Amino acid sequence: MAELNELNLENETVAPERPDYAEQIKSILRQDIPLKEKGELLEDFHENDIAEVIPELTEKERKKLYHILSEDQISEVFSYLDDVSTYLSEMDAENAADIVENMDADDAIDVLEELEEDKRQELTDLMEEEAVKDIELISSYDDDEIGSKMTTNFIVINKNLSIQQAMKSLIKQAADNDNISTIYTVNDDGTFYGAFDLQSLIIARKDDPLEDLIQTAYPYVYAHETVAECIEELKDYSEDSIPVLDNDKRILGVITSQDMVEVIDEELGDDYAKLGGLTGEEDLHEPLIESMKKRIPWLVVLLFLALGVSSVVGLFEKVMTNLTMIVAFQSLIQGMSGNAGTQSLAVTIRVISDEELDFKQKVSMVFKEIRIGAANGLLLGFLTFALIGLFILFFRDKPAEFAFLVSACIGTALFLAMIMSSFTGTVIPLIFKKLGVDPAVASGPLITTFNDLVAVVTYYSLAWVLLLNVFHL
Repeated sequence: MAELNELNLENETVAPERPDYAEQIKSILRQDIPLKEKGELLEDFHENDIAEVIPELTEKERKKLYHILSEDQISEVFSYLDDVSTYLSEMDAENAADIVENMDADDAIDVLEELEEDKRQELTDLMEEEAVKDIELISSYDDDEIGSKMTTNFIVINKNLSIQQAMKSLIKQAADNDNISTIYTVNDDGTFYGAFDLQSLIIARKDDPLEDLIQTAYPYVYAHETVAECIEELKDYSEDSIPVLDNDKRILGVITSQDMVEVIDEELGDDYAKLGGLTGEEDLHEPLIESMKKRIPWLVVLLFLALGVSSVVGLFEKVMTNLTMIVAFQSLIQGMSGNAGTQSLAVTIRVISDEELDFKQKVSMVFKEIRIGAANGLLLGFLTFALIGLFILFFRDKPAEFAFLVSACIGTALFLAMIMSSFTGTVIPLIFKKLGVDPAVASGPLITTFNDLVAVVTYYSLAWVLLLNVFHL
């Protein structure tokens, strides 16, 4: 019985293996069956799964796939691909233009940006005027404005329609717009009024007033607001989409939940790049010169900071000449202070990016980080004092007084350096935020290099005062 229970428990904890959709799709494409039958079989698969297979196919197989799928299906599949220009080049210009035209405007922009200028112009000349207008609208916004992230794929109706009229309008617009789960309403002058969900319309009785379905306090953002300003507000709502308005409160487009995920991912990627000392996020396939441009600016700044650290070290030449042993432990102080500063930096950036802090909260956070740095520094400083003292005593064969005076200096320097590093790791991003600079610019390398300077000054100053002038070692 016990063995049976153990077997049942094992079966419950091991997840069943998922089907290999990629292999199934490739198998269907390579079967000797009519194209129509292949198309019917492929309808069961998600467009993203088909997109993952495309790079693994030969050009001949891909061209066959283009004949099997409809233009709408290919547009959906291509919206999941990274290097779409390669596959568009395998089609004639008219088909390629139709594929881009059928995409959501925001996806079409991403695709067109991959193309050479002459090819881009050729395709846009073949596209319908309405599709080009949508693309030009979204392209008119800067990359850091929320309008550049929206899609024009949405349903909008007049607030004064009846339930039956609203349903007819929805059905008519659904032929060209498939984001139908949330329906937006406008006043007679075209300004945004509110929104309601599709389920409410479906279950409403024909005599019910449409007004009863509409949520007039529905969240929205303005197209010229920056992504940084909107991102926290967007994350707070669990809606399928949020409308993007112009300054006259007319709906220009919507930010869908998928757009929100992509925006948040881009922001996190950008912050991660800045924390690593880059001016922007890098792409795996971007040219060497582009990657260098993103890295060089901060590297130049860090070079001069590092030269400053080296110059400061030179000022303590007398200490290093008389106590050569302590030089071996310089990297320990620098490394631990840098680690403490980077931890405080990460916590601070996470907190200030999530909420607006008043002055009292900022002061409280600074003191909290100092207390954490002091507590960690006290513990690690004591361990350093004991371990390095024993190391010098037994492995360097020095007198106990010498060994533990040196280790006490190292432990104390570590304690003080960690306190100051925690302070700078908190204060610097707060200052950057106050100045209107992205706090992530206070990158790991910047904080680490700055804290190296703090650690070196602290370490050698203590050694000079305590070991040389007080105890005369």
